[in-house]
Amino acid sequence: MMKSALWASSLALAAAGGWLAATLFAAPATSKEPRFPQLTMDQLDEKQKPLGEQIMKVSSVGIGGPYNPMIRSPVLGQRLFDLFHYLRWETSVPTELNEFAILVIGRQWRSQVEWFAHAPLAAKAGLSPDIIAELKANKRPSGMAEDEAVVYDFVTELTTTKKVSDETYARAKKVFNDQQIVDLTALAGNYVMVAMLLAMAEETVPPGKEEPFKAGEP
Repeated sequence: MMKSALWASSLALAAAGGWLAATLFAAPATSKEPRFPQLTMDQLDEKQKPLGEQIMKVSSVGIGGPYNPMIRSPVLGQRLFDLFHYLRWETSVPTELNEFAILVIGRQWRSQVEWFAHAPLAAKAGLSPDIIAELKANKRPSGMAEDEAVVYDFVTELTTTKKVSDETYARAKKVFNDQQIVDLTALAGNYVMVAMLLAMAEETVPPGKEEPFKAGEP
């Protein structure tokens, strides 16, 4: 029932999302040509269209964001789409904590698109606006619950020191089972890859929308 509700919520978000309505992204505010011009469904070839149709059913960004470069490699794109589906909708990690972990990665990379897409989802899932605001300001959020603090410290430690200390792992074991620890680790790695795709492709937020991270901010 919970997964069905989440799936329905995703579809509603996709239907309402500005990106889905247009599926066209603005290029960065320069005279430079986009590295990956935004594709539309009409432009997809026979190998790309089945993946595009799946994406359009569940994505709040249409075939924009990371899907725009992904769909250029449709076999890889399909594999990644299936992975995204598990890590977003079938993971053993509670949705609020899952979205929090994505935001931790998005903040580390200053990923405009990741933050733009997932900050509203994290808030909708129940993550405190204060936690979101402090994380966006590049601070370790105060007032975190135990499970939230474990997610922040586990993901941050793993991605910045390339290891998880015995102390941090012991804390994680108190709140998560083995599957949840594995899923959380895979989620963090996956969204590093998404941030890399977005950075490489120079994807940006939808036309008329404000970028979350401003030049000169830490």
